[in-house]
Amino acid sequence: MTELRTLKVALLGCGNVGAQVARILIEDADTLAARAGAKLQLSGIAVRNVHAKRDVDLPQDLFTTDADTLVKDADLVIELMGGIEPARTLILSALRNGACVVTGNKALVAQDGPTLHEEADKAGVQLSYEAAVAGAIPILRPIRDSLAGDRITRVLGIVNGTTNFILDQMDTTGAQFADALAEAQRLGYAEADPTADVEGHDAAAKAAILASLSFHTRFALENVHCEGITSVTAADIAAAKDAGFVIKLLAIAEKLHVADTETGGGEGVSVRVHPTLLPREHPLAAVHGAFNAVFIEAENAGELMFYGQGAGGTPTASAVLGDLVSAARSLVLGGPGRTETTTGQVAALPIDAAVTSYYIGLDVADQPGVLARIAQLFAEHGVSIEIMRQTIHRDAESNVESAELRIVTHRASEAALAATVEAVKGLDVINSVTSVLRVEGV
Repeated sequence: MTELRTLKVALLGCGNVGAQVARILIEDADTLAARAGAKLQLSGIAVRNVHAKRDVDLPQDLFTTDADTLVKDADLVIELMGGIEPARTLILSALRNGACVVTGNKALVAQDGPTLHEEADKAGVQLSYEAAVAGAIPILRPIRDSLAGDRITRVLGIVNGTTNFILDQMDTTGAQFADALAEAQRLGYAEADPTADVEGHDAAAKAAILASLSFHTRFALENVHCEGITSVTAADIAAAKDAGFVIKLLAIAEKLHVADTETGGGEGVSVRVHPTLLPREHPLAAVHGAFNAVFIEAENAGELMFYGQGAGGTPTASAVLGDLVSAARSLVLGGPGRTETTTGQVAALPIDAAVTSYYIGLDVADQPGVLARIAQLFAEHGVSIEIMRQTIHRDAESNVESAELRIVTHRASEAALAATVEAVKGLDVINSVTSVLRVEGV
């Protein structure tokens, strides 16, 4: 029997995910070798503090603070440090030294993906980042490989477990945002500083990656319109539930045909992250807790959904090791590394060009002709109303009646919908606009 080649694996970072990756590399060495066609030897783990307490018991002699030397001597590098620097410098060093790189660093890939891919292409090595989007869910390789012969038209994703847990708590228990966030922090789903999650920044980085692979064009974080969930209230959740909807923070990337006065029209891609109403019968509406899911629409494959755990040490380690085995096999078999395909150069569209529906909550005067005036104003702006519901309220103190209107529009451009809402605010029969949320799946 031929002796298997040994490949040195350098691990950068030993947090929750990194510790599990190291454990599996050691415990499942024989299984991984059989699948990779080479022995995967963990040559070292670069950390800031070699004596820090860790949840996994690992050999102390593996730890080092000298990441530069560790990288230069490796065949495969796993980067799980997070952040931009020194991760970026170390990855570039690894690629230029001919090592394949596996990373879970969504912020870095979203910001500097083109540079990293260019260096990987020059060196003929593999750059992989399945763990950067949706944890354990195999989504990037299916988009890149399994759907390479198809045309993806739209991607909808719940790609942040923290925000999904918070919104699910608000929906199922009636909790306020602050209480649901506190529960997420207590259970370890949210960080002490949850800004990156609740403001949508984490999901936006993942949206840029999904869009780049789906539409074969490099999209950066700056191309993603981003809104978080901090303004979503318990009243919004209750009103959505009453109308048959659930609110989710969605990452959306879709190809659109846009009018152009000079060329007569063309294609572009809208990439955005924002709270979204979904009908309760939509597959993504049933994604509860801290789970993630990505829903894909393609011309030939039709509708596909990928569902699973979007975070956690062991689930995310599964994605890292899948990439590692693939990269090891590319080194064993030879040939150029598999990176990305950017055959298309589709324009990134501003949010005004997005096509969606709106859910609009209005507090209006209860008097004749109000509905007609509102409907006429919508028509003047080219926006069609699909659903309009009215509930009458009487103020206990003033004894004055008012009406709450809930309107769901048909799909129209974001620009037309936003202009309509602004015009509605100017009507003298409008007491207040209580909520404006986008709707998908209707």
